[in-house]
Amino acid sequence: MIDLVAATHNKGKLAEFAYMLGKKYRIHPVSDFDGGVEPEENGGSFEANAVIKAKAAFNASGLPSFGDDSGLCVDALGGAPGVYSSRYAENAKARNAKLLAALSETPESDRTARFVCCIAFFDGKREFVVRGECKGRILFKETGENGFGYDPVFFSDDLGKPFGDATPAEKDAVSHRGRAVALLGARLAEIYGKDEEK
Repeated sequence: MIDLVAATHNKGKLAEFAYMLGKKYRIHPVSDFDGGVEPEENGGSFEANAVIKAKAAFNASGLPSFGDDSGLCVDALGGAPGVYSSRYAENAKARNAKLLAALSETPESDRTARFVCCIAFFDGKREFVVRGECKGRILFKETGENGFGYDPVFFSDDLGKPFGDATPAEKDAVSHRGRAVALLGARLAEIYGKDEEK
């Protein structure tokens, strides 16, 4: 089993990473090594912030690490909240309420949005970034009991229903994080497949 460190303290994300990457990898939360200290996410893009997180996790653990930065980009808001998605308000409920209020006068046809996830990998010698996206629109109110974060206000074009009504398996198959993790898994298989042959 290959040990990897995920640069997140978000239990929802950790569960998704472990499920989607499979049993070949043992995923450790970075909090096992850094005492819960968060690096400053001062990058101007999802890619830059993901690299910051991956390198911070590697420096704390000495193990191959990956960090993700993800968020919701709403066209009617000029791409906001974007890289500030997790800092848009103090908690998920407040973030969703603020977003719905910002779009209160926006008709359904103009509520298009996309989730973006960039995952950076760093092991001291190799570094790469993968990106996944999923498109949809913002609902007029929170819907469903599943998911986390902005899921209750996002209608998935791929699924034809809100993420809040989707099962974890349905969401993972089309989500921005699911697509990015699939690309990460493919790159990891290239790296560790070659390593194992030596």
